Amino acid sequence: MAGNNITRRRALGLFAKAVGGTALILNSTGLRLSAETRGAREFNVLDYGAKGDGATSDTAAIQRAIDAASASGGGARVIIPGGRRFMTGTLRLKNGIDFHLADDAELRAILQAHAYDENAALLTADGAEGLRITGTGRINGRSPEFMTTYNTEGEIWRPAPFRPRLALLTHCRDLEVRDITFFEAPNWTLHLAGCQGVLVDRVKIDNQLDVPNCDGIDPDHCRDVEIKNCRIKCGDDAIVIKATRPFAHLGGSSNIRVSDCVLETHDSGLKIGTETVAPIHDIRFERCEITHSCRGCTIQLRDEGDVHDIVFRDIKFTAQYHADPWWGRGESISFTAIPRTKDVKVGQIRNVRVENVTGRAENSARISGCEESRIQDVEFKNVQLTLDRWTKYRGGVWDNRPTKAVDAIEEHKTSAIHVRHADDVTLRDCKIEWGEHCPDYFTHALEAENVTKLTYPNFQAEAAHPLRDAAIKT
Repeated sequence: MAGNNITRRRALGLFAKAVGGTALILNSTGLRLSAETRGAREFNVLDYGAKGDGATSDTAAIQRAIDAASASGGGARVIIPGGRRFMTGTLRLKNGIDFHLADDAELRAILQAHAYDENAALLTADGAEGLRITGTGRINGRSPEFMTTYNTEGEIWRPAPFRPRLALLTHCRDLEVRDITFFEAPNWTLHLAGCQGVLVDRVKIDNQLDVPNCDGIDPDHCRDVEIKNCRIKCGDDAIVIKATRPFAHLGGSSNIRVSDCVLETHDSGLKIGTETVAPIHDIRFERCEITHSCRGCTIQLRDEGDVHDIVFRDIKFTAQYHADPWWGRGESISFTAIPRTKDVKVGQIRNVRVENVTGRAENSARISGCEESRIQDVEFKNVQLTLDRWTKYRGGVWDNRPTKAVDAIEEHKTSAIHVRHADDVTLRDCKIEWGEHCPDYFTHALEAENVTKLTYPNFQAEAAHPLRDAAIKT
């Protein structure tokens, strides 16, 4: 990230040296002024005709302010002032601007599909350099109003045919997203596609836990990314590294660090996959707390790309079962390489380190390759897991979705750590404990099938039912 910090400093230097623009604007009183006479290269959207009354569409007015700021040169700030609610559809952010939601300003998603472009996102940018999205305001996706009916049995909302993402930023370089709040996203929240040199810092995401597909942050085919100090609540994956097929031409995802985040989700807390059509490597997840999830630390390889050189370090988590529509079955740690379909040649997971990770879960830690793709070189070091049951949902199963190559939901007894189709696996200084509620299908502390070079120095554990089962079954 050092190179990106230099770029940001260079951008700040350009800002300090820049002169004011001369675009004519219309302020809230109707008086035409120049940006130069208003002072320091700030472009208040009210001056461009925005109302901020929570009823009028302000899309065109805000876009005029964005266009003028970008045309004035690097370092200009677009001000979304506090105390107002601005109704908007797609806004196209551009080079060199700071898109700033001041104080308690709010952007509110327009409900009608015609207000959005082909990207179906509220904030978009394509190829922008030096773009910043900052401020203490929030972007309100109004997710309840994009839902139709509630599935009581599945504990999940059914979405309407159209629901926008809150931000889709593609091909951007030297990008910062800082301090703002994303609220009630009806679809993915912050999707970064093919971006390089990204900082996401102190961002808050406050979505509904019962809305599907409202991921938190999705770096997709991205490189040189730092995500830190974020608080995320969402129904789907909280922070997930991807390589999706629509953006396959953008290369893999690499050199991504996630640290010091607090996460709450109905899906995975920290995840790679399932979309893995290009290599994903050199990823670090550190010092994060997952207060609620279906899985704690997850790698789901389902496509042709390899996943390697991954670290999960200093993580605390809770993982539990949820209702059937939700993916995940409370697996504490889940590293799986399974073809998406029978005709897919799946890539390989290798060189994964899990260190100083503590969790409470309702299901196994899985290291599970397949005959076509054996997982290689995995180390758990100082991993402490407590298995228990506390929810009402059916247990004794693993979730392999998405796949049509094997059973999507696999019946299997619950060992604390289960390894299969893997080579060179080390469990060093690991500890297994069992909670107060251990059903009959809770079994061994460690179980291995078709594994070579499995070692477990200083493994502290016994079986869930020690009078019936051995602690270790290999």
